[in-house]
Amino acid sequence: MQKRWNFAGMIKEIGILTAAVAIIAAAVYFFLVPSHASVSSISGLGIVVSNFIPLPLSAITMILNVVLLVIGFLTCGKEFGAKTVYTSLMLPLFLGMFELLFPDFTSLTDSQELDVLCYILVVSIGLSILFNRNASSGGLDIVAKIMNKYLHMDLGKAMSLSGMCVALSAALVYDKKTVVLSILGTYFNGIILDHFIFDNNIKRRVCIITKKEEQLRRFIIEELHSGATVYEAIGAYNLEKHNEIITIVDKSEYQKLMNFINREDPKAFITVYTVSDMRYQPKVWEKK
Repeated sequence: MQKRWNFAGMIKEIGILTAAVAIIAAAVYFFLVPSHASVSSISGLGIVVSNFIPLPLSAITMILNVVLLVIGFLTCGKEFGAKTVYTSLMLPLFLGMFELLFPDFTSLTDSQELDVLCYILVVSIGLSILFNRNASSGGLDIVAKIMNKYLHMDLGKAMSLSGMCVALSAALVYDKKTVVLSILGTYFNGIILDHFIFDNNIKRRVCIITKKEEQLRRFIIEELHSGATVYEAIGAYNLEKHNEIITIVDKSEYQKLMNFINREDPKAFITVYTVSDMRYQPKVWEKK
């Protein structure tokens, strides 16, 4: 039974990764390619390189990804997992499929600016799915990780620097307008991607003082399957002792928690803080 669930989970994971890569490939082929911009991606670099090498974009992207994967394995070792290999190889395959199905494709919007904007919005959806599944599309992510390891550069700065280098490469073959669009596109792509990924990972630290302490504690542990910490608090007004329950929850858990408190103890005292990062050692449950 466990193997069956593992197999089903693996198929689901592959399906989600494949759908995300398909979204990224569609954004590249239908919006980035017609715009001629080179926005912070290995595909953007491939568009520039295609002006010098008579190969399809899918072939150039495949070559660049394979080269970067080999360099990544040699320099960073086990840091690169199967998901990165899978997505890096699937991206050029989807691009090749689009090239066969839609040869000589032109712009959907007939506007270079709108093409770049649409690319940023669509590709951010695909990339956010990958990052939130602990995967990446390869390419510049590999370059950034190598820079992080050997130049001791912050990963975010490394990604921005590598992305800007790709954007500036548009100056080799395109006009000033395209270069400016590439740089602006790279900048706004980072902002929107941060919104999709960072906001999705934000959690809330909820501090609660309630008369239904035991019911709340059991709800957090048994219904939300989360943890909590209980502190003794003393009120300054009359020095009355209370127990304060503190738990960290995601968006969906937060709604369930608030619904429970509003139903069981509407007069509970609650404070909520935003948590952008959390490091902890997961508990290992012993079998009885």
